[in-house]
Amino acid sequence: MSHVEKHANGSFSWIELGTNNQNAAKDFYTGLFGWTFEDSPMGPNDFYTMFQLGGRVVGAAYTLRPQETSVGVPPHWNLYISVEDADDTAKRAAAAGGKVLAPPFDVYTYGRMAVIEDPTGATFAVWQARDHSGNGVEGEAGALCWADLNTPDQAVAAKFYSELFGWTMPPGDGGYLHIKNGDSFIGGIVPAGHAGPGVPPHWMIYIQVANCENNADKAKKLGAAVCLAPTKVEKAGTMAVLTDPQGASFAVFELA
Repeated sequence: MSHVEKHANGSFSWIELGTNNQNAAKDFYTGLFGWTFEDSPMGPNDFYTMFQLGGRVVGAAYTLRPQETSVGVPPHWNLYISVEDADDTAKRAAAAGGKVLAPPFDVYTYGRMAVIEDPTGATFAVWQARDHSGNGVEGEAGALCWADLNTPDQAVAAKFYSELFGWTMPPGDGGYLHIKNGDSFIGGIVPAGHAGPGVPPHWMIYIQVANCENNADKAKKLGAAVCLAPTKVEKAGTMAVLTDPQGASFAVFELA
């Protein structure tokens, strides 16, 4: 297992599920990925779930807030990007055409964060680490391995993110743009319309699995919907897109 102590700026450092049934979500994801969990109280009848793999954190879950559900925010996975300075990043995001949905704030002693909507409508968070650096595992089944941006305007999105994080975007096959942070390939921007009609702009997280077919079957038995059956990606591996029983979408990926 590859342990991660610190995340490079511009890398995907944390994932967090906002859901309408936290206990059911815990059952589903621990059943699917072999994660364990620890709950921390956040107030009366409210807790934050930390998912773990081999005793190291790999993600979290919380119950959607009334201010989210009242405006129709569905269950979804949030993607966090590591930054040196959350305040500076939020300022630059606004100047580059993004919207700061939640201005920078401290999360106890764990770090400082902001929530940003890119100019095409996809939302992400930035994380300035203090006591909590983010995912503690990589390159292992059950850990985050990739993220794709689904957007109606690939060019506008590419310009925004490369300005904000210094990413480069080498083109791949079929109009796909790779996302490179420094020397590391970390994700991509899919061609417009790829996600299908009526799907709002969003970031899709990928969790590494040992066997994509088996994982998709297991997910189905646990109550998930299979949106994209296991599909081979040339020279890369096999992927599937799933929706958990509460409606949050994510992808699983088996390396070739």
